[in-house]
Amino acid sequence: MVEIKTILFPIDLTQDSSKVLPYVLSASEKYNSTIYLLHVIQDVYQWAPGYVAQPSAGVLRKEAQKCCKKDMEKFCEEQLQGYPYFQTSVVLGNPVGEILKAIESQGIDLVIMGTHGRKGLKHVIFGSVAENVVKRSPVPVLTINPYKVR
Repeated sequence: MVEIKTILFPIDLTQDSSKVLPYVLSASEKYNSTIYLLHVIQDVYQWAPGYVAQPSAGVLRKEAQKCCKKDMEKFCEEQLQGYPYFQTSVVLGNPVGEILKAIESQGIDLVIMGTHGRKGLKHVIFGSVAENVVKRSPVPVLTINPYKVR
């Protein structure tokens, strides 16, 4: 029998995360597993290192982490009230890379994540975090399109 002790739930801290959460909670309750919520802040400084002074970039990074940690706490207070088995993390970096790192470092057994459903030029420009995680993950990944959830 498959054991799922830890579920990774990468969240973007939008309403879309709330639409995916029931699937995460259902799987967690079924397998009595811990939910590891991860928010990755895209480090925009990597795209334009010469345009933002290093001290300013550091201040922006710290402020972004502070705000996102506060948003993560609010999400957990509102959405996970009374649910005892979860951990949170807010990190700075490349979303796909950080998700893959978390899978390894946290001993994740299953990833459940939402998609943005981008098509055409938007997909080409922005890529797909979910698509790349599915392709590169060493564990199963369940993707849910929040725009099609009933």
